[in-house]
Amino acid sequence: MTQNDPNASNKTAPHKKARQPPKTKTKTKTIQDPHGGTNDVIRGRSHAQLLQKRSSLRRSLASSTEQQRHDVSRHLHGPRADLAHARLKHLKQDDRLDGDRHGGRRTDDSKEATYRRLNFQKRKAKPNKHLERQMARRETKRLEHAMAASDAQEILRAHTAGLVEAEHDMEKTVQLTQQTLKRDFLEEVNARNVYDLDLDATNGPYKVSYDRSGRYSLLAGRGKQGHVAVVDQHSLALQTEFYANEPIRDACFLHDGSMMALAQERKVFVYDQDGVEIHRLDKHSRVFGMQFLPYHWLLATIGHSGMLQYQDTSTGELVSQHRSKLGPCHVIRQNPFNSVIHLGHTNGTVTLWSPSSSEYLVKLLCHRGNPITSLAIDRDGRYMATGGGDSKIKIWDLRTYKELHSYSTYGGAPSSLDISQTGILGAGHGCHATFWKPEALSRKLHEPYMKHMLPGKGPVESLRFRPFEDVCGLGHVRGISSIVVPGSGEPNLDSTEHFTNPYADNRQRREAEVRSLLEKLNPDMIALDPDVIGSVEESNSIQRRQRLRDLAEEANARREAEKEAEKNKKEKKRMRGRSKIAKKLQRKQKNIVDENVTKLRELREKEKAEKERSRRMAGGEGGGDEDEAPAALKRFF
Repeated sequence: MTQNDPNASNKTAPHKKARQPPKTKTKTKTIQDPHGGTNDVIRGRSHAQLLQKRSSLRRSLASSTEQQRHDVSRHLHGPRADLAHARLKHLKQDDRLDGDRHGGRRTDDSKEATYRRLNFQKRKAKPNKHLERQMARRETKRLEHAMAASDAQEILRAHTAGLVEAEHDMEKTVQLTQQTLKRDFLEEVNARNVYDLDLDATNGPYKVSYDRSGRYSLLAGRGKQGHVAVVDQHSLALQTEFYANEPIRDACFLHDGSMMALAQERKVFVYDQDGVEIHRLDKHSRVFGMQFLPYHWLLATIGHSGMLQYQDTSTGELVSQHRSKLGPCHVIRQNPFNSVIHLGHTNGTVTLWSPSSSEYLVKLLCHRGNPITSLAIDRDGRYMATGGGDSKIKIWDLRTYKELHSYSTYGGAPSSLDISQTGILGAGHGCHATFWKPEALSRKLHEPYMKHMLPGKGPVESLRFRPFEDVCGLGHVRGISSIVVPGSGEPNLDSTEHFTNPYADNRQRREAEVRSLLEKLNPDMIALDPDVIGSVEESNSIQRRQRLRDLAEEANARREAEKEAEKNKKEKKRMRGRSKIAKKLQRKQKNIVDENVTKLRELREKEKAEKERSRRMAGGEGGGDEDEAPAALKRFF
């Protein structure tokens, strides 16, 4: 027997495989269940599908109305799409300047500029396809979401602000009275807002103001007793009533209707909704006007001393105080767009202030030789209406600080101005109240929208629109009058704004107060252009230096012009014998140059030169060699 190899049992004899026919690719069908499901896994749309979708969205957007395009642009670029487009244009221009200019000269040869230039050339030569696809995908999603948000906005906003329109040319809306409006056109819910609240005339005149939700109204009398009342506008029930025993010069709600600030004769006091005194602001004395900034929790006051003070109501600290140097001030309003304070002074000027600046930001001469009696700024911060002692209402463009047009009033100077949420301009002058359409701010109209007369009730002390309602409150000597101005209130409530829900309960108010404190803005962020904060710098370093250089040149030119004006100023009249006719003639004779004066000056110069030469010769200094030496060698003598 032969012994076999143990590994031999594991080895198998090689054999040839049978030749198989080649495999053919067959199309597989998608198996779907009866409910419409599928076995395929969705991986998202491809790049070509995204580009096709984006082009279809752009075509549909181009074929839509102008209002729809405006809404989509607001969802894409924010409320100020024009500024976003301008910044994007400037950034593209800067990027183009950093790129290759095909042999053009460069003004900046630093390492940073060279690196940016080479990086731009590298990206231009070899683009990043992955980044391009990501940007295309995000752009398509943003456009799709913006169009969906615009469609949802159209569905959710079922109510729009509407004005009263005349049926034919023979009718005019200015002829419509509150009695006719209440009897023939208004429903019962809205008709109850037309009423007159007659109070004791010794406590008047009254000022009226509303909280941010329009739920509560605050009435404050300037009488000796200091009558104060808070009224619930939904039920017309009296919430709080007390007497401060001092004249109330101004009153306003704080963050909501549960707290209010009263500018009494000496100090400013803070009360709660039950009329209990919470705090006394000792540093605010003899205050004439107040404004509360809801996003910064600041109470701005101005008074007899002309000192503008900002008080933080959340911490109780005095943030800043600035001296206006223009005397006592009675008119103060805030710009709802950027929270800048506007002050109207007795010399006819309006100054703009912020807590971070010790000097005014802008100063406008609005009414020459007449005091400012009232102020109002629209919701978008674009237009400002000023009332002066010359019985005129002037409309100003806050983007260019130029006057657009003006309106004349009768019965007295405009004592109170206000602009509603929809842009309706209300003016109280004498015993009249006049209202203008929103178009009256951008262009001059020939006739007002509505009028209301208060016979026998004295001049209108205050005029304020109620938020989210077509109601306007008028304060006068006899009390308060409430009228309906169709189209003045915003019909849609913004749920993202704090303290604007008129139907909020105690729990919701507490939550809104906590959220508002957490989102409180820094007072240093108040500026003329709030969009600058958090934005990208529009220009590069070269353009910034050029802009600063231009500003410096303009300032220097302005300073030189002021110096020239001072030189050419007429000579002041001097006292103590210096203003005699002979003295004036002698001073004038100094500036007259004739032939005799010229000859006399030449002779004097020759005499001085001869005396100097003789002195040097006597001293042995060699003055002759110096005179004979050429000009290039005179520095050695």
